[in-house]
Amino acid sequence: MDAVEIAQNVMGSPWLYLAIYVFVAIDGFFPTIPGEALVVTSGVFAASGQPELPLVVLVAAAGGVTGDHVSYGIGRLAGSRLLERMRPGTRKRKPFDWAARTLRQRGGSVLIVCRFVPGCRTAATLTTGSVRFPLPSFAGFSSLGGLCWASYFTMVGYLGGITFREHPLLGVLLGIALAVLLAGAVEGTRSVRQRRAGRGHDAPTDEAPGKPPPDPLREGAEKIQ
Repeated sequence: MDAVEIAQNVMGSPWLYLAIYVFVAIDGFFPTIPGEALVVTSGVFAASGQPELPLVVLVAAAGGVTGDHVSYGIGRLAGSRLLERMRPGTRKRKPFDWAARTLRQRGGSVLIVCRFVPGCRTAATLTTGSVRFPLPSFAGFSSLGGLCWASYFTMVGYLGGITFREHPLLGVLLGIALAVLLAGAVEGTRSVRQRRAGRGHDAPTDEAPGKPPPDPLREGAEKIQ
């Protein structure tokens, strides 16, 4: 609702684009800012002609890429120390371990998938920084993911705006509901795959008794380097 109020107050003004950029950028490394909600809301009002739909997509994508790079930089400078404070197997650590394993298996494509799951997005970008994933490759995947993300959320809002042209708030609610459904579907798929992988890791191995389990973050760093 805060995002809706901000959008309504600056709708039709160039300040809206600045608000989208700043909110989405901060959301990239501080995921309590309603970046998605502001983009969806802007898409809803774009159905009536203001703001400009292509500009909303481009500014949101630019904000997302900026936030990704800030998170990557934090991971590169201090990510290892931050993650070492999280005990393996804890709820906070699991998204980072998943991101490290997926990065090792599938490369930078994980950045595109994780853009649609707020918590995993930050985990993925911090992890890529901490394992020294090559910056040019990171920038390419981040740009593609940011553009896909911005296009989807803007168009979801635009669809809501067309459906409820006379009632913008209903359009916002529809857009946010569709966005939540997508995030839930992606997160559900990720959780199922993670549980299956966990069962596979529980299988007997030839490792010596008492040997600590492999650290996905350390393995990811060794693979990248």
